[in-house]
Amino acid sequence: MNVIPPLLSPSHSTHRNQIDMLKILSLAVAVALGVVAIANGIFMLVAPENWYFAVPGVTTTGPFNQHFVRDIGLIFVFIGGAFLLGVARADLRIVFWAAPSLWLAGHALFHFWEVAVGICSASVIPRDFPAVTLPAVLGLSITTWAMTEKCSKRVLGAKGGQAISKL
Repeated sequence: MNVIPPLLSPSHSTHRNQIDMLKILSLAVAVALGVVAIANGIFMLVAPENWYFAVPGVTTTGPFNQHFVRDIGLIFVFIGGAFLLGVARADLRIVFWAAPSLWLAGHALFHFWEVAVGICSASVIPRDFPAVTLPAVLGLSITTWAMTEKCSKRVLGAKGGQAISKL
């Protein structure tokens, strides 16, 4: 009787490949979010008025305020840095990804609230989706992956009652 050890079975190999692909995808999304956020933040810091007129819909939210645009630009630089640090520091990935993801989610929810109370029309939802809602969804998705990955490694890596905490 030929028994294949569970770790070498084809189904385990396929599952491991799926996990590896999900990790690569999550890290790539984090890099993309980080680079785009930093680029946006730098644009806001260096040329706030150009940014104000270049981004669709911004001019409808109120008059130009260079101080406010630069304040938010700093936030975007920090957000981007956090996503990139999460790629580099697996041990702190959840924190580095959760914090900016929560801000992005709050920002997206604020846009939906503006529609719900009549400040903006529903037509802004698809217009804002790529720059506002999608980054929040992606950030929350990779944060959820990081949390799941850490928990599964703790369960699978437990030896003698001690869990492995590194990703």
